[in-house]
Amino acid sequence: MAKKSSLKRLQQIEKRTLRNKSLKSALRTTIKKFEKALAEGQTDTEDKLRAALRALDKARTKGILHKNTAARKKSRLMKKLRKNLPA
Repeated sequence: MAKKSSLKRLQQIEKRTLRNKSLKSALRTTIKKFEKALAEGQTDTEDKLRAALRALDKARTKGILHKNTAARKKSRLMKKLRKNLPA
């Protein structure tokens, strides 16, 4: 028979996994919204970029992304924005 502590750990892992999955999905959604706005040339592109960067920072703080991964993604999003801005 399993120990009580191991059962509790399993419950905690399940809860954490669901939360992480939800946050990671929301992160991907905000990034896709920014990329779509950029491709369509919408005027609120910078607002969507700000939301994506904020989501990346939150994911980093909560331990969903490694700090270098978050930095790399932020850098690439900024690069995309600069590339598409009129010179």
